[in-house]
Amino acid sequence: MAAATSELRVDHLPSDPLLHILSFLGFRDLVHCSYVSRRLNELSKHNPLWKFLCSKHWLLTDADRLQSGVSWYCLFKQYYRDLGRYIQYYPVLKRAWEQLKSFLQQRCPRMIASLKEGATEVELNDIEAQIGCRLPDDYRCSYRIHNGQKLVIPGLMGSMSLSNHYRSEVLLDVETAAGGFQQRKGMRRCLPLTFCFHTGLSQYMALEPAEGRRMFESFYPCPDQTAQDPSAIDMFITGSCFLEWFTTYVHNVVTGEYPIIRDQIFRYVHDKGCVATTGDITVSVSTSFLPELSSVHPPHFFFTYRIRIEMSSSASPEAACQLDSRYWKITTSDGNVEEVQGPGVVGEFPVMTPGKVHEYSSCTTFSTPSEYMEGHYTFHRLANKEEVFQVAIPRFHMVCPPFREPMVQTQKASTSYTPRLDDHDDDGEYCDGDGDDFGDLRGINMAALEGAWCPRHI
Repeated sequence: MAAATSELRVDHLPSDPLLHILSFLGFRDLVHCSYVSRRLNELSKHNPLWKFLCSKHWLLTDADRLQSGVSWYCLFKQYYRDLGRYIQYYPVLKRAWEQLKSFLQQRCPRMIASLKEGATEVELNDIEAQIGCRLPDDYRCSYRIHNGQKLVIPGLMGSMSLSNHYRSEVLLDVETAAGGFQQRKGMRRCLPLTFCFHTGLSQYMALEPAEGRRMFESFYPCPDQTAQDPSAIDMFITGSCFLEWFTTYVHNVVTGEYPIIRDQIFRYVHDKGCVATTGDITVSVSTSFLPELSSVHPPHFFFTYRIRIEMSSSASPEAACQLDSRYWKITTSDGNVEEVQGPGVVGEFPVMTPGKVHEYSSCTTFSTPSEYMEGHYTFHRLANKEEVFQVAIPRFHMVCPPFREPMVQTQKASTSYTPRLDDHDDDGEYCDGDGDDFGDLRGINMAALEGAWCPRHI
């Protein structure tokens, strides 16, 4: 009996296994398959395949598809024609924006009204022509979704308040940012990302690798006050690219890392382990670095910290107490220990009762980029003033962002630095006080986290 021979053809294969195989392909591979044969051309337009890709790359839902009135395949093509160059960034940035807006709607609703509609491709191209530099695709992608915010207070990118010092950073729209594009020596080819009306502070993005900067990294500029050349600019680095900078900020907001105070986002960072409970009282600390009050040369790093003292709601009424004094232990970079104590906290002597929360802010300066503090409060019971006890303050670290010194050959003035003894915090107390062509990026020893001497609470 002669063996029958037959040729295996795609047209003869059942649809289900072919669709299963096609489901593992990306959109470009699906398009290529459509040219292989008529059968694959038909299957490559299978709606469920393109529904998955529309959801993955453009975050589209069934409601979006119904509103468009076209198939998933046609809907994908429409978005790809408009946003195809951003396909690797769009889902990440779109999701970040949606999470941020959802959070703001619940916690800071007045900020929603300040967000501007997305810019067009033509508008972004015109800006590039105006400044003579290419905008990175992740920046362009975000500005296609929302073109920053209106110039209002509070700013979307966080606030900080200490006595008469106030900062609130607005996310600039691209037109305003282009107006602040820098061409001066020391800041060439830098585009502002944020702006504060009160301090003049801006974060910038480097559009070219020049003067000690890496391309597309974000930073706070910090003039070198000890250099004779005024163009000697040090930098506090805040992100390696726009995508990292923006999504990290959004994550900190929506996860509650940054507290909401009086309908504003405050950029305090809380270490989850920085909590201490003594009896019925819990103390937790969050910290923030203030670049506008800091400098690399001379070394002057300014931090603020926010302390929360809470008595358990299940505590006995007889546990009510009042804070009498504070004690700080400050460990310096050379291993020396400085101890400081004084009455109350920022001029107050809070009374703690079951369920009561007392919060206050203070500040400190260091002459090195990092330091840590710890200590305790002394309380007495209201029912018996003779009953005195201590409540632990957990160790908390203050670490400034990485900073880079540009490779500028300038003659330095004297670099010695004497801490000011008249620096005050927000409540009237004394302050608690890699070498390549891109400059010197100073790393921080996260294991040691030790700093140098500065004036403390008196």
